[in-house]
Amino acid sequence: MTRLPALVALAAGTALAGCSLAPTYVRPAAPVPTSWPAGDAYLRQSEARLPSVTYRDIFRDPRLQAIIDQALANNRDLRVAVANIEATRAQYRIQRADLFPQVNATGAYSYRDSGSSGVVTGTNTGGTGTGTGTGGTGTGGTGTGGTGTGGTGTGTGGTGVTTVSSARSTFQAQLGVTAFEIDLFGRVRSLTSAALSRYFAQEAAARATRLTLVGDIANAWLTYAADRSLLSVSEQTAEAARASVRLTEARLRGGVAPRTDLRQAQQILATAEADLAQQTTLLAQDVNALQLLVGAPVDAALLPPSIEQAATTIGELPAGIDSGVLLRRPDVVQAEYSLRAYNAEIGAARAELFPRISLTGLVGFASTALRTLFNSGSFNYSVAPNASYSIFRAGAGRAGVEYSVAQRDAALATYEQTIQTAFQEVSDALARRGTITEQLAANRRFYEAARDTLDLTNARYRGGIDTFLSSLDAQRQLYSAQQTLVQTQLTRATNLVTLYRTLGGDSLLDATPQGPVTATGSAADAAGVRATTGAR
Repeated sequence: MTRLPALVALAAGTALAGCSLAPTYVRPAAPVPTSWPAGDAYLRQSEARLPSVTYRDIFRDPRLQAIIDQALANNRDLRVAVANIEATRAQYRIQRADLFPQVNATGAYSYRDSGSSGVVTGTNTGGTGTGTGTGGTGTGGTGTGGTGTGGTGTGTGGTGVTTVSSARSTFQAQLGVTAFEIDLFGRVRSLTSAALSRYFAQEAAARATRLTLVGDIANAWLTYAADRSLLSVSEQTAEAARASVRLTEARLRGGVAPRTDLRQAQQILATAEADLAQQTTLLAQDVNALQLLVGAPVDAALLPPSIEQAATTIGELPAGIDSGVLLRRPDVVQAEYSLRAYNAEIGAARAELFPRISLTGLVGFASTALRTLFNSGSFNYSVAPNASYSIFRAGAGRAGVEYSVAQRDAALATYEQTIQTAFQEVSDALARRGTITEQLAANRRFYEAARDTLDLTNARYRGGIDTFLSSLDAQRQLYSAQQTLVQTQLTRATNLVTLYRTLGGDSLLDATPQGPVTATGSAADAAGVRATTGAR
């Protein structure tokens, strides 16, 4: 029964949980229209909301999928993002530990020797003695001997002191709680909630990094395909220009063609050869860019042969009519969790205006002998509650609240701006998507007409009907039409990648915060961190 008060005090201190002084979080209204823009530049959107997809649903080429998988395992930016998640998760767990008392166990042994603790004194006194002697008498004369007295001696014994040593051993075993804050006003809980929100924000940042990485790899892969097509166009043009130069040289030698025809043919050839050298350089740089994104060498067999073949493997992600799908974008989710963190810190700043109550408790055993350490008579305890309150801080406490509110307001503006930026990016991508099909069809018709024109002008030139200048103009038009067609095909394919990235499509689960976040049980979500980031 003597242990009951201490245990009750410790249990009460642990169980006390204060109310939170943080403002009730309400998600701000999205500062964008509820539907995407409409008009001639935009496609008619379906009524369905954005489905949950993975990058494999959009990037269907197995070669591109293999490169993306390799990047998710090796990319250094993604590794940094995962490490940042682990760091913020650890910070949250450190902060959450303040919700519970820290229990310290100690064991101690002490030995004490006091030196002199007793004195014994002894005294001896010597005896005294006297002696008498008589001389002898002789005959033949008369003589008498003398008489003598013996000496007297006295002796005194010495005094002695004896010291007795005293030593003492002490054994102790204790459990103690030191300065555990009883969170009556929710200061610790507010800080824990802020740490949890920052942890979730960092997880969303990692998903944003992953989403950007996948999009960048797809764009780099398509850029390589376009450069391969442009290299092929340059090679074909250079070969045709060489044939034209040989023809004009022969006609010049025969006196049929002027030297200007030869020089013009040589200009076309020089332009094609310069483009050929440039495209060779660009192809090498494209491979270097891919290897940097992947974080490892890229197998040449995984690279596309042409933009015509690669562009057909990119699927389309339906945008849906509701702009609320933007709330699932990782950067928007990150901004909202940051807003939640600053909102929670207002509660912590408000709690600083109230007294801080802490509890220190100790239970233990103490004995002079180890065998009697845990006997009932060796038990002892102490409980020491403490309350502190700053009566004058020159307005620092209220300034701390104002500072937290200002930070929350800045985070709110950042959150709204993030949504507005996302809306603009999706709208721009939809505007490009709404017209690129017609543009690509027109450029394809232009290319076919330019190719046919070149065939006709060459025939007319060989028949002596048209001048060589007409043939050269037709050749330039075809070369330009081929380059424009390749660029338009690349634009269409990268536009699909942009839609995928701006809509936040690479998400198996809707990561949008839906309600209040509490500290209890939320740390278990950390188990899905690597799954959502794709790290291995």
